Amino acid sequence: MKLSFTLFFLIPIQFLYAQGQSAPLDDVVIHRIAEQKLPLAFAPIREADIFWKKRVWRVIDTREKMNKVFQYPVEPFFNILINAILSGELKAYHPEDDAFTTPIITNELKQSLYQCDTFEIVHPSTYEVSIQVLCNDINPEDIVRYRIKEIQFFDTKLSRMRTRILGIAPMREVFDDDGRFKYEMPLFWIYYPHAREVLAKYYIFNEQNDAKVMTWEDLFEMRKFSSYIYKLSNVRDERLEDYLSGTERLREARKLELSLFNFEHDLWSY
Repeated sequence: MKLSFTLFFLIPIQFLYAQGQSAPLDDVVIHRIAEQKLPLAFAPIREADIFWKKRVWRVIDTREKMNKVFQYPVEPFFNILINAILSGELKAYHPEDDAFTTPIITNELKQSLYQCDTFEIVHPSTYEVSIQVLCNDINPEDIVRYRIKEIQFFDTKLSRMRTRILGIAPMREVFDDDGRFKYEMPLFWIYYPHAREVLAKYYIFNEQNDAKVMTWEDLFEMRKFSSYIYKLSNVRDERLEDYLSGTERLREARKLELSLFNFEHDLWSY
């Protein structure tokens, strides 16, 4: 009885390998939903249906708990963008051009993706000093902030406020020779509507349920991220940091967020 019980389990395994079973699978199924999924096209919007709109620039800080998924070590979000750009699937635009009018040449982008340091090397015999430059790729963990540009508008056809993301830009921190932080700057801009098909191919890590498949396109469309406002369209094209600092800037950002939230509700009377 014991022998037959053992053979009952051994025979299927041997049969599978006899049939040319592929390499071991680190799961119970092969996930193909994301590969076959295409994002739904944006519904057309008539200009006459836009009653009000504002351009909003936000910052996503990956150090916040809700945004930890951007730093998932298996496949960081920054690597997904870089690989898509270098493979030609996405086009990168100049970091100072958030209107997406100036594309970046691939060679120029590669140069900006390297961090180079200069060292003085003394020859042990001749004591001659030579200069050596070492360059390393940017560590995805060093990209801790992303900027997003979006438009919030009130659609009279649907009688509700809507949000449309236009662009995404990873931010790079710049330090002086002593390692002190100086400022941060965008590496490039990605036009989000063109990136949706690429982002729909990559899964994000779901802390609640590994079987619940979500992609990066789902995350942005469902707005499952935390952000704060750093700029709202204004006549001087100023950012909050241009005239505020410290906690005052944070309070003003929350004030602008609340004003956008209340605008839709103030349109109605009960």
